[in-house]
Amino acid sequence: ALIKDVHLPAELKDSIYINNTNMSANLNELQNATVGMTVGVIEVLCLQPFNYCKNMMQQGQPLSADPRVLYRGVMANAVNMGSCTMIQFAVGGSLKKLVSGEEQRTLKMHEEMGTGIVAGVTSALVGSPLELIMIQQQRTGKGSLETFKSIANPNNFFRGFLGAAVREGLWTCGYLSIPPIVRRNLREMYPDKFDTDNKARVPAALLGGLFACYLTQPFDTVKTCMQGDIKRKTYGTFTQTAKKISEDGFTAFYRGATFRYGRMVCAVFMMDYLQAAVGPLLYPSAFK
Repeated sequence: ALIKDVHLPAELKDSIYINNTNMSANLNELQNATVGMTVGVIEVLCLQPFNYCKNMMQQGQPLSADPRVLYRGVMANAVNMGSCTMIQFAVGGSLKKLVSGEEQRTLKMHEEMGTGIVAGVTSALVGSPLELIMIQQQRTGKGSLETFKSIANPNNFFRGFLGAAVREGLWTCGYLSIPPIVRRNLREMYPDKFDTDNKARVPAALLGGLFACYLTQPFDTVKTCMQGDIKRKTYGTFTQTAKKISEDGFTAFYRGATFRYGRMVCAVFMMDYLQAAVGPLLYPSAFK
């Protein structure tokens, strides 16, 4: 049975229910940041080859099965995901506390989604330059320091930021907000079939990944093409890049979507599981 169906005082039921579905609201900003960084780095180390294949297909570049090529830019991507997820967890957790105030309650759907979007857009301020470094490493094979020097000027540093901001906002909404909403509804509507969070987590991850991938893919494709061409030989501004890609038809915006969705399903599942598992492991006293 669901925790909310157990005969307990209302405030105790709500507290336990939130602990199980809204982990980040239980921790302070530093704790949320630590959990977010840990979760983000684990995800990158496991799923970097998906990211490489997606980026190359979006730019029309050949693929390689060489692990040394597959993992080009992995350090920049690990820092990217660690820092972005850290920011998303910290900002998302703070916003959830702000929205709920002193009241211990489950956030409404629009509150869950709104906090996720704001957290994601904020994280793009850090993530966009780091992705630029990763994509340039994948294109050129240069080291991190050499690549950083090549992009460290005002014209290049935030190239592709608009696409990254939209994508991160909707992506964060996808993995921080949609899985808990779907999981909670499945357990409420079908308690016999989904009698544990783990059983409801699979369809929640699939739906969250589908939403995050296909809604944001056009923005991600424009961003990737812009960041792969810092000399602006083919792609100029965001609008010019979108127009250039559209010359190959609407489906051109969805190049690499299969790899991206595959990565996202795995990432949404991992992050949804890890944010529920890592927090109590690192800070057990916050979940008593």
